[in-house]
Amino acid sequence: MRVDDFDFDLPEERIALTPARPRDSARLLCVGDDFADHVFRDLPKLLRAGDVLVINTTRVLPAALVGIRPARNIGGGGAVQVDINLHKALSAPDEVTQKWAAFARPAKRLRAGDVLAFGDGALKAKVIARDEGEVVLEFPGSKPVFEAALLQAGLPPLPPYIARKRNLQAQDAEDYQTVFADEAGSVAAPTAGLHFTPSLMQTLRDKGIIFAEVTLHVGAGTFLPVSVDDTKDHKMHSEWGEVSAGTVAIIEKAKKAGGRVIAVGTTSLRLLESAARDGGLKPFRAETDIFITPGFQFACVDGLITNFHLPRSTLFMLVCAFAGFDKMHAAYAHAVAENYRFYSYGDACYLKRHD
Repeated sequence: MRVDDFDFDLPEERIALTPARPRDSARLLCVGDDFADHVFRDLPKLLRAGDVLVINTTRVLPAALVGIRPARNIGGGGAVQVDINLHKALSAPDEVTQKWAAFARPAKRLRAGDVLAFGDGALKAKVIARDEGEVVLEFPGSKPVFEAALLQAGLPPLPPYIARKRNLQAQDAEDYQTVFADEAGSVAAPTAGLHFTPSLMQTLRDKGIIFAEVTLHVGAGTFLPVSVDDTKDHKMHSEWGEVSAGTVAIIEKAKKAGGRVIAVGTTSLRLLESAARDGGLKPFRAETDIFITPGFQFACVDGLITNFHLPRSTLFMLVCAFAGFDKMHAAYAHAVAENYRFYSYGDACYLKRHD
């Protein structure tokens, strides 16, 4: 399909720069046979006992770093401040050093062998390679050592459009993390999960809604624009994910009893559908680069809770595949007209699968 088919008019003022407070006061558009406007805390009214909400328990790393490249003794060049955004781990956890792919600004001021110091200098990295605006960095120490230092030196990796529009706030460290975040590994938040509060989750459990957990470490590729003209030419970024045997058992039991599987976020949906590609849902622990566009045959997920996505994005393509191309264009036009807030800190929608 043409990427232009997934374009729509989105006024800049509809893109949220701060989240709703409290979290569950965000608006929720229910998209089924028609449209219904709710707030997120209405979710228990829209689900039924026996439904399974599948949440992504990844924890966002403080992957935004401000570093200093010291002045060079050979080859000239004074000290330079460099903004780094880590986006993909390249080492196994038990390796003695941790290599990461990262976006760097200004990357052209870096070369292999440079050493960057972050924060108070307790975290350092060597530049291993550079290609255009991307570098490979090597940090000393095992994964636990590296992550402990990163917690001290790093900042929340807010989406670029937020970082450009306003300064980082202390509250972002909490706002850009779900209340059920557990295993660290993401460099972007699974944003549909940001609307949940402990009290809302308890209300859902009290109604008989079942929670099941998966882990997909979200990569910065989620922010990369689609630069081709046809979707068949787009190369999807890969992300590491895990669906445990326990989660498979929860979902299978609920399905047999007539319950629906509702993915919280496109990350949960992509992971579940990756795990269900070969004749039914199975435990999964691997990288996935699944790219979902209209015509995709869904094998597991019945409903989707997700935020509103940007024009021409792979995520808008996914929701068009899930709920219907024309339906989602109409739903987004309704959302724009009714002043819904878009993207990571924005409002949400609950989509029912269109077969």
